[in-house]
Amino acid sequence: MLTEDERRLLFVQALQARERAYAPYSGYRVGAALLTETGQVFTGANVENAVYPLGLCAERVALFKAVSEGQRRFRALVVVTENGGMPCGACRQALWEFAPDLWIWVLDVSGQVHWQGALRDLLPHAFGVQDLPADEGG
Repeated sequence: MLTEDERRLLFVQALQARERAYAPYSGYRVGAALLTETGQVFTGANVENAVYPLGLCAERVALFKAVSEGQRRFRALVVVTENGGMPCGACRQALWEFAPDLWIWVLDVSGQVHWQGALRDLLPHAFGVQDLPADEGG
């Protein structure tokens, strides 16, 4: 869990990241702030594309930035949207790879918390490495 000050700081960082979103098609800007176990924060904003499937959500932008910098363990994620919209299934699955016990807050731009809880609650029965077939010496 986080202190109220830590959560507030992550909210501000996610809100600032949201301002950098590139969302000319949907107009739905999202910002995310991901806290590592070492105390680093990685932010992300959604980036849309005219070819819709090529866009990327703010949550995965933050996650991929962190992973590309060598981070693999995460404590918390704050997501800020206009109306408190939840992370999509693809983001939930990508986060699961590294942090099934991640604590997540979803807030709107005014700072109202719409949801908080563990990633496990957002993605029950997740597919993970444990579901892959064991290597049979190949």
